[in-house]
Amino acid sequence: MEKRIPVVVIKELNDTEKILSALKAYGINCAEITFRTACAEEAIRLACKEFPDMEIGAGTVINAEQCERALKAGAKFIVSPGLSESVAAVCKRAGVPYYPGCVTPTEIMQALELGITTVKFFPANVYGGLKAMKALSAPFPQVKFIPTGGVNNDNLDEFLSWDKIAAVGGSFFVEAALQQTEKK
Repeated sequence: MEKRIPVVVIKELNDTEKILSALKAYGINCAEITFRTACAEEAIRLACKEFPDMEIGAGTVINAEQCERALKAGAKFIVSPGLSESVAAVCKRAGVPYYPGCVTPTEIMQALELGITTVKFFPANVYGGLKAMKALSAPFPQVKFIPTGGVNNDNLDEFLSWDKIAAVGGSFFVEAALQQTEKK
């Protein structure tokens, strides 16, 4: 898994190639395309076709129907803002990683019962950030976290330096990649 997961919101399908090309030029070969726009499914399909060497996933997946659509479009991983047992079941059947949002001990225990050991910690800044994840890792040493929300270039290295961080997610990667592309 890539350590940097850009959270990509595609509002217009024709933005897909521009954004993913910028991410590749920025050195990131992964994208979590959020399922919160009308063209998300098409954007995932296009991204998987045009960028086969990139790990394309679907984010903001909140139910089994969205999950199935994302997987049919080619998504290689699924991310949710919370934990959905139905999404977990679809991903398990498909053999695709699922990263549900879990910020409480109860949610983490539910994820573990489903066989999930890597969870999204969202919104990280609201739920205590690195300090909270370190506290949660005491009773759950097998869990790895993907903090998203409140992570930025100023604190990125601090998050990535901890061994319980599987990856860091954020839209700030997209902004940085696009800015770098515009400067060229």
